[in-house]
Amino acid sequence: MATTSSLAPLFRHSVGFDRFNDLFESALRSEAGTAYPLHNVEKLSDDHYRVVISAAGMAQDDLDIQVEKGVLTVSGSKREQRDDITYLHQGIVQRAFRLSFRLDDHIEVQGARLSNGLLSIDLLRAVPEEAKPKRIAIEGGEKAEPKSISEQ
Repeated sequence: MATTSSLAPLFRHSVGFDRFNDLFESALRSEAGTAYPLHNVEKLSDDHYRVVISAAGMAQDDLDIQVEKGVLTVSGSKREQRDDITYLHQGIVQRAFRLSFRLDDHIEVQGARLSNGLLSIDLLRAVPEEAKPKRIAIEGGEKAEPKSISEQ
C-alpha cells in the first residue's frame, strides 16, 4: 500500500519563490525500495542543503556531476568490469544510474566529495541583495495627500 502526501499546504503562501518544494515532493513520492541509488536530501540550515547519494564500489572517475539550466544531474557507471572474478553472490549493486534534481533559484553547488561510499553534494542558497526582501517604511500621521512627481 502506497501512501501519498503533499507539501503544497506548507508552500501555498509563497509566490514564485521556492521550487525546492518539488525536490522534497519527488523524494517523498519515490519509495526506498524502488529508488536507485538510495539518496538523502538534507536541509542543514535555512540556506544550506546537502544531497547524499549511496555510491558503493564507485570511484571518482565513475561519477559525473553537472548543473545545467537549474537542474543538478548526477550519473554514475562502473567503468571497470573484472572478468577474473566469479561471484557466488553479488549483493553490492553497481549498475549505472542517473539522478536529476531541479534546483530553486539562487541555489549554487558548493562542492562534492566521495567518502566511505557516499557522494555528498553541498548546496548553498546565495540570494543577491536586489532579490532579498526590503522593509518598506509606513508613514503615519494625518491623512496624506498623494505627492505629484515634481514634489518628490
